[in-house]
Order: sequence, then C-alpha cells, then structure tokens
Amino acid sequence: MQKSVYSLVLADEVIAQIDRLAYKHNTNRSNMINQILAEYVSYVTPEKRMADTFRQIENLLGMHDTFQMLMQPSDATFSMRSALQYKYNPTVRYSVELSRAPGEEIGELRVSLRSQNAALLLYMTQFFRLWMNIESRYVDGCTYSAEDGRFTRRLRLLSTQPADYKRSAEDRPGEKKEVSLSSEALGSLIYAYIDIFDRSLKCYFYNLDNPGAAVKEIDRMYQTYLNENPIVL
Repeated sequence: MQKSVYSLVLADEVIAQIDRLAYKHNTNRSNMINQILAEYVSYVTPEKRMADTFRQIENLLGMHDTFQMLMQPSDATFSMRSALQYKYNPTVRYSVELSRAPGEEIGELRVSLRSQNAALLLYMTQFFRLWMNIESRYVDGCTYSAEDGRFTRRLRLLSTQPADYKRSAEDRPGEKKEVSLSSEALGSLIYAYIDIFDRSLKCYFYNLDNPGAAVKEIDRMYQTYLNENPIVL
C-alpha cells in the first residue's frame, strides 16, 4: 500500500493519547493514526491484517503448551519457540514474517537453533533435508534453504481441495486456484503448519536410533496434516 506525507493540524492532547496508544501497540504515531482512520472508514490495512493473523496464532498458542511466544521484533513478524528433548534442552525458534501485500505469496517461515553442538546441528540438517524430501513428494513448488541449523521456507497459498480430498504421493494437489482467507483462517493455517513441522522434528529426535521408523511416521503425520487442511501452504 502506497503512503504519502500529509500535513495535519491536531490538538496536542489528541496526539498525547495517540502516542500512548501507539506505545501500547508497539508501533509509531503515523501507523497508529493511519490505523485509526482506516478503521473509521472500514478499510483493512496491511498492519491490521497482520495483527489479526498474529492474534489468531497467539490465541492458538494459549490453547496448547507446546510453544512459548517470544517478544515480537516488528508488526510484520511473529516469533515463538519450542523445547527439544536433547542434551542441554535446546529450544527451536520459529519466526513468521508476513508480506504486506496480500496475494499468493504470504510470507516466510524461519526455523533456527542457536547451538554450537556439532552433533545437534548435524541432526537438525538431516531433519531439514528429510522434511524437504517428504513435503516435495506431496506439494509442488516449495522454496527452501537450509544450513547450519537454520531453515527457511516461503509460505504461499497454493491451492484448495474439497474437505474429503485424500492426498497421496501419487496424487498431488491439482492446478492452482485463487484462495481468499480471513486473517483468522490464515493464522490458523500458519499455526497448523508450524505445529506439524515441530511435531515431526520431535518425532525425528525421538527415533534417532531408528531413522527408518522416523521417516515412516513423519510421512504418515504429514499425509494426515494434508488431509485435515485442504488449503496448502
């Protein structure tokens, strides 16, 4: 959304209240005024869309004890972490950065692990490669990068299928379709993807001594996730 500079004459008392509100919502004066005016004329700004999406993720976090919300660095980013059962109890950080312009490309997921443990970083890299291999069997066109305990995946709304549609390795999603989601539905979709990723990661570490069982179980879990979520990220 394009922005321009405008001159406004406002009461000092009004600006003081705006500044307090902006501080409460972790934003600046201009964004706060822009949001207030947008709400008054019933226009959904990118900031409002992202805030509503992240609020839905936060609501889902409150319903489970798997993740812990972290301090948010910006209004376009949401971060949380999950504990990994391994030596020294490391934590995995998940950060979602949303695109300001709505469309097929909705943002990016970053997964990171701060550790100098060579074995742990190796296991993480192996899991990232396994995840990319399994997911690419069912979903076309995913964009990834993975190195040194860090994983990045572009998030986009690819297609929809009927709720009873069953996917398999031989039966991939059909051609792309336009997908329109509410902010709350998008937040639920993002949470569902991070949840299956995190559960798969923990499954992999639980089965370090039996990698074959890990691959089979993660593949099964991913198929279940796809069947339960007709919209593909």
